[in-house]
Amino acid sequence: MKKIFKVLFLFLLMVTAVSCGEQNTSEQKQETAAEEKAEEKKEKIKIEILIPGNKDDNGFMEAAYRGYEKIRAEIGNVEVNYISDVSATSEEKALTGAMREMAEKKPDLIIAQGGQNNKPAEVVSKEFPEVKFIVIQGNVKGGNLGSYSVDQEQSAYLAGALAGYMSNSGKVGHLSGAWPQPGLNARAAFYNGLISVRPDAEFYTTFTGNLDDTELNKYAAARQLEQGADVIYTMLNGGRAGATEAIKEKASDTYEIGNVIDWTKEDEVFIGSAVADSSIAIFNAAKDFSEGKLKLGEVNTIGLEEKEVVAITMSDRVPQETKDKVLEIKDKIHSGEIKISTEYTGQEFDPNTGDFVGQDYKEKLK
Repeated sequence: MKKIFKVLFLFLLMVTAVSCGEQNTSEQKQETAAEEKAEEKKEKIKIEILIPGNKDDNGFMEAAYRGYEKIRAEIGNVEVNYISDVSATSEEKALTGAMREMAEKKPDLIIAQGGQNNKPAEVVSKEFPEVKFIVIQGNVKGGNLGSYSVDQEQSAYLAGALAGYMSNSGKVGHLSGAWPQPGLNARAAFYNGLISVRPDAEFYTTFTGNLDDTELNKYAAARQLEQGADVIYTMLNGGRAGATEAIKEKASDTYEIGNVIDWTKEDEVFIGSAVADSSIAIFNAAKDFSEGKLKLGEVNTIGLEEKEVVAITMSDRVPQETKDKVLEIKDKIHSGEIKISTEYTGQEFDPNTGDFVGQDYKEKLK
């Protein structure tokens, strides 16, 4: 009988132990889940992205939206939102107002696409010292302010060399809309790449004041073509479609060079593209912030060393000999043998009059 009681006693102990173990395991799981949820809530950071123009422009603004999508897909501890279509003409007052409204929501980080946000960011970052600010393709820095950029000057210089080699007339155009400093720098880099291989080239550079207006940019491109330009470098957003139409209507031996993405995959009129994918700069800024590595007080730049981010692409219409020459220049830029100047002191082409005018003519477009 004693043996039976002893066995029953041991059995009850085992059942109790198992029951307690299961209870403890269940409680531990609940505690762990609660801790993970609390930790996730605690670490969730808020990021706002300011896209000045149309996020579907097949250009610079769409690159910003791709950056936003990449953040959403790949960074788990981030809550990210964006606004777009603030100002097609990059009006400083409108951008400043939009950025201020974002800052009033008290996000952890605001990322603004484009150097046109340099001054707005300088102003608003001082008003909201607890918020961090990053300008993509910017050149501003401060205690809570920094810039992340892709070196579009490098690919623009190569685009200029390509234009110089491919032009039959020796007359080359450049067409853009707004003129924030990064856009002016890229224009200068393109020009200096052009004259490095074609010192006698005639340069027709025009800023229309609007990156998205197709009719306005078609008109400007057509006027450059009337002057004999047979290659035009288009630094545009939605307005590029108008310029492309004008170029295609002119002649089969008239070429276009694009920027931001690889336009040679989109239309055969493009013989090359100065790729500079700023979506990666946006993603890098968010990733650095999520990991506690955000670089403030400096300008951070990605160049030709990241070939998927900054590159010159060339279509099959470009002879292999010309491709080899352009790639040789690329290697010299990468090695530091070629230093790219971002200064252009020449005149600009006014499509309305057909005259070359001083660079201050753009002020009339504001």
